[in-house]
Amino acid sequence: MRFRIDLKIFIFLILFYFTKQIEIYAMIMFFAILHELGHLLAGLLLRMKPEKMEIMPYGVSISFQLTPEDYNKKIKLGNQLELKKILVAIAGPITNFIIILITLHMKYSIFFMLKIIYSNLLLILFNLLPIYPLDGGRIIKSILHILLGKIKAEKYINLISYITLIVVTFVSSILIYQIENIAIFLMVIILWGIFIKEDILYRRRNKIYNLLEKTIEIK
Repeated sequence: MRFRIDLKIFIFLILFYFTKQIEIYAMIMFFAILHELGHLLAGLLLRMKPEKMEIMPYGVSISFQLTPEDYNKKIKLGNQLELKKILVAIAGPITNFIIILITLHMKYSIFFMLKIIYSNLLLILFNLLPIYPLDGGRIIKSILHILLGKIKAEKYINLISYITLIVVTFVSSILIYQIENIAIFLMVIILWGIFIKEDILYRRRNKIYNLLEKTIEIK
């Protein structure tokens, strides 16, 4: 399994240090690692092979290798691979929810427990946003794939991601104005960066799909 660190994480560390939010950022990153270990465990249980782990400013990401055999199984056995993807995607937020339940039975200070609960709630809400490739986006995309097929699933999840981002940006703008929290601003920037990257990839794939359709029509 390959390992990579996004160097922008050091910029985030400096920003949060000078805005006196380094403690909550470190806690969120710690629980983000546990969140991703939930994905990893689910993937291993479903016999999926981890391919790459990345440490990024907003958390950790683990991708799984899909072999030609996986795609052949998908064609032969319907939507098993998509169901596996849904289970792997939902395992992360479930991990954070379990941490919250455990925290509620801990005998530490209320302030410390609230910080743990707050960090994990943020991770759950962030990752369940219907924006691809966040967990929420992955779950919706796989469901759409099962119901409508690959091409329509990619088209609709791209549109859903864009609409969600517009709403999140609007709500975040109000929150930034009221509470002046740089973390919210950084979160919005990160989400737009993720979406733009995926949108470029989607448009490239869409061109290939259109070319294939034209080739089939000519034949």
